[in-house]
Amino acid sequence: MADTKKKPVKIVETVLRDAHQSLIATRMTTEQMLPIVPKMDQVGYHAVECWGGATFDASLRFLKEDPWERLRKLRDGFKNTKLQMLFRGQNILGYNHYSDDVVEYFVQKSLANGIDIIRIFDCFNDLDNLKTAVKAANKEKGHAQIALSYTLGDAYTLDYWKDMAKRVEDMGADSLCIKDMAGLLLPYKATELVQALKAGTNLPIDLHTHYTSGVASMTYLKGIEAGADIIDTAMSPFSMGTSQPATEVMVETFKGTEYDTGLDQTLLAEIADYFRPIKEECLASGLLNPKVMGVNIKTLLYQVPGGMLSNLVSQLKEAKQEDKYYDVLEEVPRVRKDFGEPPLVTPSSQIVGTQAVLNVLQGERYKMFTKESKKVLMGEFGKTVKPFNKEVQKKAIGDATPITCRPADLIEPQLPKFEKEVAPYKQQEEDVLSYALFPQVATEFFKYREAQQTKVDPAAADKENKAYPV
Repeated sequence: MADTKKKPVKIVETVLRDAHQSLIATRMTTEQMLPIVPKMDQVGYHAVECWGGATFDASLRFLKEDPWERLRKLRDGFKNTKLQMLFRGQNILGYNHYSDDVVEYFVQKSLANGIDIIRIFDCFNDLDNLKTAVKAANKEKGHAQIALSYTLGDAYTLDYWKDMAKRVEDMGADSLCIKDMAGLLLPYKATELVQALKAGTNLPIDLHTHYTSGVASMTYLKGIEAGADIIDTAMSPFSMGTSQPATEVMVETFKGTEYDTGLDQTLLAEIADYFRPIKEECLASGLLNPKVMGVNIKTLLYQVPGGMLSNLVSQLKEAKQEDKYYDVLEEVPRVRKDFGEPPLVTPSSQIVGTQAVLNVLQGERYKMFTKESKKVLMGEFGKTVKPFNKEVQKKAIGDATPITCRPADLIEPQLPKFEKEVAPYKQQEEDVLSYALFPQVATEFFKYREAQQTKVDPAAADKENKAYPV
């Protein structure tokens, strides 16, 4: 007999973070977000993902906004909804490993400013690189969700995922996410994967994928039927393409079934109406390239994420060697194998891709190594699921002794140094963290902020009949 017990699907809305990161290079401003927040707060989402990932860097660098201020404003607006962020383990939101004291302080401040759920991942699925962040989230009574980067390869068997799920639970995670950043997870594979994870853990399972290869909605359907609890979706104007499946479509799909989300389509339609003109503006300005809205089946053929493909094309264009495109695509899996078969996600995707381009353009494999390739082969990013190719490693690092411990164990506490350096600009405690992650970008932002604060509004000055300072 069929199980008729209700298992409503929970929805994480990504329109305020991953959706605009994937489609318009994270350029949605706080001002564009705030007017719709009260309506989004009535929906009944499991959570709204609105911070972390590239939003932090983009706010400071391109939008001249304080990301901490954005978080506080969103927190004020979302009275009933949990807020979620993406956090790159020991890299936090930057591109290097940071010391434990910086990671702990960042987690503490994220939760203090309004985050409820921290999704923590590592580009190698090296759980040692997640320990500090998970412990800090547990200590602050936040929800620690560990995300495993989904990928394909000999090492990534169902037993591997099942074992990882058990280890994630033992580490103190509150939930588990399958992060399919490249859209590689096929519908029937999702059934097998979710069943394996369910056999390995009692944690709630969140499925996250991108529409890049065209299968994402079907993958969600099969994943939910197999027992997944939560899916990540985006409001329709910012869905599909390299973003997530549309929220309204998934809500309608499960309507009237045991998985019914219970969300109100009329309310969702009003929210979509709000975002549609923003999308039109982005199309008109060229910020939204129609190319990212399509399906790229090469993603499945070469197991290369969409963003990485466009990266490879631009590198070859620059070198005027576009005819080498397929040679590079064939070289990517070989380099990945030599580098321990890591998942291809930031920053490992860029490192493997650039090395593959070099190998092809030089006409000889590993004639040259990038600085980042050497770091990977030195063990500076942590452990890969398979060992490195010993010959390639030796060629890259010579007689140097590779790191075999957790890389952050070798980093002295950094907070005191950052505190000292940021002192001339510091206006809030969080400034030290902005500076720690992006020293130059944050310093430029602090100078901009100061200049804005010292400006006098001429209209106001006229009103008060004051002469304004020269």
